[in-house]
Amino acid sequence: MSTTPELIPDLPPAAADAPAPAPAPGSRGGVDVDVVVPVHNEQEALAANVRRLHRFLADTFPFSWQIVVADNASTDRTAAIARGLVRELPHVELLRLERKGRGRALRSAWSASDARVVAYMDVDLSTDLRALLPLVAPLISGHSDLAIGSRLARGARVVRGPKRELISRTYNHILHALLRARFSDAQCGFKAARSGAVRDLLPAVQDDGWFFDTELLVLAQRRGLRIHEVPVDWVDDPDSRVDIVATALEDLRGVARLLAASPVVRFVAIGLLSTLAYALLLLGLRGPLGTAAANAAALAITAVANTAANRRLTFGLRGRVGIKRQYALGAVVYGLTLALTSGALAVLHGLDPNPSRPLELTVLVLASIAATVTRYVALRSWVFVRGVAELTLTPPAPSPTPSDPT
Repeated sequence: MSTTPELIPDLPPAAADAPAPAPAPGSRGGVDVDVVVPVHNEQEALAANVRRLHRFLADTFPFSWQIVVADNASTDRTAAIARGLVRELPHVELLRLERKGRGRALRSAWSASDARVVAYMDVDLSTDLRALLPLVAPLISGHSDLAIGSRLARGARVVRGPKRELISRTYNHILHALLRARFSDAQCGFKAARSGAVRDLLPAVQDDGWFFDTELLVLAQRRGLRIHEVPVDWVDDPDSRVDIVATALEDLRGVARLLAASPVVRFVAIGLLSTLAYALLLLGLRGPLGTAAANAAALAITAVANTAANRRLTFGLRGRVGIKRQYALGAVVYGLTLALTSGALAVLHGLDPNPSRPLELTVLVLASIAATVTRYVALRSWVFVRGVAELTLTPPAPSPTPSDPT
């Protein structure tokens, strides 16, 4: 089935039913903030909560805004109710998708948005709406690239059962341990981002389900984007139909996929292959060159290949910009590795003037493995740091003036 979104423009309400004036313009293009509400079979909660959100934005929000109900393959009356809301309320749109997936709904809505900032919140409005302005203000001003509501940050007030609390904290501990995440709450349904940052990230996000949020944040962090956290007041929806076990398993599969694609894992894989190649070259060259010369030659050959592979695969650098500097600094790193392995060989010969060949090889390989840690730190913080910064960091958007709420 097609996933082409069905956009239904807002229609003017009857004069007798007109709500208080809102700060949003009459069309979606050019608003400051698009607030997306992804829904699937939410006929019971949709109307009341969208009206509540609309009243809040119209009465208190200082920036121009638009509400987009993103219906992903509902089979109940959700779409019909949303169409009624479009006719009833100004600045409300419906985006209809024929395939299920919260991530798919957000991807479609955010990709089609002309707003400067895109946001989303769960339809149950579990998060206190007063956190919306602190969420989007750093994005409007250009001081941050993404913003997340956090139930685990200091100052948050959360009401939910012990089971959900335990699962949430365990999941975020897994993200910190395996993916080195620096954000505190990946799955809170209350997030926003600069449109430019989202457009750059979305092509790299593979998940279209519940893991979409986590993947988006991990990729943003890896690219050096600025993530702002807002402690929120949050009350658990007792009628939530989310399958916790199935969602947790899906998230763990996503974590494993991101872990396999992480720079550290790629560096380790390249390091293992380099060490194997080094050992084979050392064995082949030791006879004609001697141990010391064979060690230097094997390290030189593998160092060039290692630098090239890490430049492309670990740090994602392409082209020839900065390549001479990077290879020159890579040669310095090679010198440090050579000094470490030669020193280990000298210590061995000081202890045993005639060590066996297997013992020599073992000592050199172990020294080479120990040098891998030094090489990673040097490559990341010294050799490729300028190229990585140029590749990942984007300048902040210019600070706008908030719209006049009157």
